[in-house]
Amino acid sequence: MIQVGKTLISEEILEKEFVCNLNACKGACCVEGDAGAPLTEKEVKTLDRVYEEVKPYIRPEGRASIEEQGTSIVDNDGEPVTPLIKGKECAYTTFDDQGKASCGIEQAWKDGATDFRKPISCHLYPLRVQSYPSFDAVNYHKWQICSPACSLGKEMEVSVFEFTKEALRRRFGDEWIEEVELVAKEWKK
Repeated sequence: MIQVGKTLISEEILEKEFVCNLNACKGACCVEGDAGAPLTEKEVKTLDRVYEEVKPYIRPEGRASIEEQGTSIVDNDGEPVTPLIKGKECAYTTFDDQGKASCGIEQAWKDGATDFRKPISCHLYPLRVQSYPSFDAVNYHKWQICSPACSLGKEMEVSVFEFTKEALRRRFGDEWIEEVELVAKEWKK
């Protein structure tokens, strides 16, 4: 682990390669798993606030699920997450004509309908952040459905850090990114 400010980051973030390959995986991370996307307490309130703006971007099944369960739910671990549709995909998931999943929240953001991009856990993926009283741990989450992303990242020579830099900046700020960039340069030597 590498310490940067009040975070510990896994070396794998600098060592491993990753670039989402939606043509290959079809956005399976929005569909697979046993719970919705992890949310911060602030994001729970934000989803309540922006739901009306996001609602037109969500499929009818998603809207029905949200109206039944709420814009967020609490999972079996007592953590806030996005609701699912019948235990499968995230209620905010949309699909294109080729069956590729994407985020209705993010589409609303791209269109300027909302100021909220999407949950930070989704934006950061394949990274997971675990908060502890005195530090945050930033780890690379390996999932078989992301094998095409690992292959594409290797082909393009893009590290997990480079791929997630915008999301990490959103989560930790410019100064933190600059410090990790310095660490990454030393790490490559």
